[in-house]
Amino acid sequence: MKNKIKALQTLFFTLVGLSIAGCSANNQVVNENKEVQQLPVTQIIAKDTVLHHEYVANIQAVQNVELRARVQGFLEKVYVDEGQEVKKGQLLFKINDEEYKEELAKARANLQSALAEAKGIKLEIDRLRLLVEKNVISKTEIDVAQAKLDAANSRIGAARSSVSNAGIKLSYTSIRAPFDGIIDRIPYRTGSLIDHGTLLTTASNISAIYVYFNVSENEYLQYIKTKRDHPEKNNNNVRLRLADGSSYPYEGSIETVESEFKSGTGSIAFRARFPNPDKTLKHGASGNIILSNAVEDAILVPQRAVFEIQDKSYVFLVDANNKVKMKSFVPRTRFSTFFIVESGLAPGDRIVLEGIQSVESGAQIEPKPVSMDSLIAATL
Repeated sequence: MKNKIKALQTLFFTLVGLSIAGCSANNQVVNENKEVQQLPVTQIIAKDTVLHHEYVANIQAVQNVELRARVQGFLEKVYVDEGQEVKKGQLLFKINDEEYKEELAKARANLQSALAEAKGIKLEIDRLRLLVEKNVISKTEIDVAQAKLDAANSRIGAARSSVSNAGIKLSYTSIRAPFDGIIDRIPYRTGSLIDHGTLLTTASNISAIYVYFNVSENEYLQYIKTKRDHPEKNNNNVRLRLADGSSYPYEGSIETVESEFKSGTGSIAFRARFPNPDKTLKHGASGNIILSNAVEDAILVPQRAVFEIQDKSYVFLVDANNKVKMKSFVPRTRFSTFFIVESGLAPGDRIVLEGIQSVESGAQIEPKPVSMDSLIAATL
């Protein structure tokens, strides 16, 4: 009986040993498969690159002026239509001017009366001067007459001012175009009672347009550094993408930057000017500005080779023995399907391009080389 039990124990341990050996063999096969995993690998390069940043644009006419009534009256005539192109000085509206013509006539009559009064006093002074010379009257009579003349001259000045003021009011009854442009909506028609300050229409000069866009502080500093360190590279030129996604055919140029950053967003406004010979762009239109910025010897890393852990960026670096290890780096910016590296990686480093989900740090792989130039050519 003891021999039988001993034989069963021997058989049990033999089977357990074979099972463990089988598992070890399976694990060895799996490990061997992992070690020979074939993955695409690319080599990091440094390349002169042009970054394209896109910003929401606010399009405005170079001149956009509200035309308001400066006198009260009935709108007598409208000489233009909405959307019509006009020339500088062209008559647009006419307010009834009878009242203002009467005011001007009255002011002119008062002026003539004051002039006649002053003339009479002057003749009187000349007569009194002769009498003084003959000692017929005292000199005080001339002084009194001279005071009357001074008062009359003051009235002449006031009368001239009234004439000028009445003439200006009369001129305000004719509203003319301040510049070459296009007329906007006309809310009032012939016969409407117009008050002082009533908006009659808006005129826009869209022979050229201003485009405003907001840039972050970091991008602003990059723009300034490039302009300062590389003045030969004109990075003032910008492109415009219209609301329908099409590209505006004319190139614009950055003219100015505002003086302060917006406290809420930390951005600063740029202003670019675009020609508009076809009058395609209108005041208040929308679009996107495309600003290009040259970066010398930019270290490029494909985005698909990058993964993040706790807000840090990593790649799998491949060493000379084709073993991989995790390597963190600091990205400078992102464009297209690439990162530009700030620090942590260098030209010549080999990284796993695809399959990063299935590889572990320390594993050995069989690299399948992929040219970085071909990746750039396929995406940029």
